[in-house]
Amino acid sequence: MFSMDPDPDASLTGYLLIAMPSLMDRAFQQTVIFLCAHSPQDGAMGLVVNRRLVEPGFDDLLAQLEIAPAPPKRRIALCSGGPMESSRGFVLHSSDWTGDGSLTVDDGIVLTASLDVLREIADGQGPAKALLALGHATWSPGQLESEIRQNAWLPAPSSDAIVFGTDHDRKWRRAMAMVGVDPLRLVGGVGNA
Repeated sequence: MFSMDPDPDASLTGYLLIAMPSLMDRAFQQTVIFLCAHSPQDGAMGLVVNRRLVEPGFDDLLAQLEIAPAPPKRRIALCSGGPMESSRGFVLHSSDWTGDGSLTVDDGIVLTASLDVLREIADGQGPAKALLALGHATWSPGQLESEIRQNAWLPAPSSDAIVFGTDHDRKWRRAMAMVGVDPLRLVGGVGNA
């Protein structure tokens, strides 16, 4: 089990952040974030993986980017990755494919921001599992650790079913259940012993 008061030198890269019910910021209420990078010295960057984007559709986005074929041979889910740079796209995907500019997050997950991965996916190839996020979330050095201590986030080991699953509406509850937490039984606020 992950400590709620992480070691200040520990990296949460490759972990999930599950928004606690007490987190009232509308941009992050009931979100699940995959942390692509984290260090106490540099801060953190992650992608919300449970906020489906209806507009633009995957086909529309490929058309805007002039990526063929149309229609694509394969489609992937689009998410609102966070409030920062919402017009910038990131593909979070399995490590069975990498390209120029791909960043290995952990043994099984890679982050790619180049169009190469979208071309491969549109052509029916590329990584076996993938999710396209528009935008991202960032934290300055020490900010995420402070928010975790304030019970805004519950760090949890990553799960492909949560990250790449298609049932976006249930990912938050499934992530909570994965770590044995029933959100209906949580009490708001921070206690002292």
